[in-house]
Amino acid sequence: MAKKAMIERELKRQRLVEKYAAKRAELKAIASDEDRPMEERFKARLKLAELPRNSSATRLHNRCQLTGRPKAYYRKLKMSRIKLRDLASNGQIPGMVKSSW
Repeated sequence: MAKKAMIERELKRQRLVEKYAAKRAELKAIASDEDRPMEERFKARLKLAELPRNSSATRLHNRCQLTGRPKAYYRKLKMSRIKLRDLASNGQIPGMVKSSW
């Protein structure tokens, strides 16, 4: 199980990303629009830099919803390989059986 603080930090980042998503997208659109004057684009870049770092979506990290483990994460199932195997062995995931030959 991951540290509670790490899980909470990730949730805080998620909330920040959701809060600033519209503003960030608007500033990026202004900054990348080549029809606008250079000064306006530069000001948009400065405003973008003033936003919190954790409000960027690239700072998010996927974590297992059951344990909080950050590595070996399956996006489709939203869980780590360890929990996936554990649940599959117990027969709690429909259609998934442990292979044996």
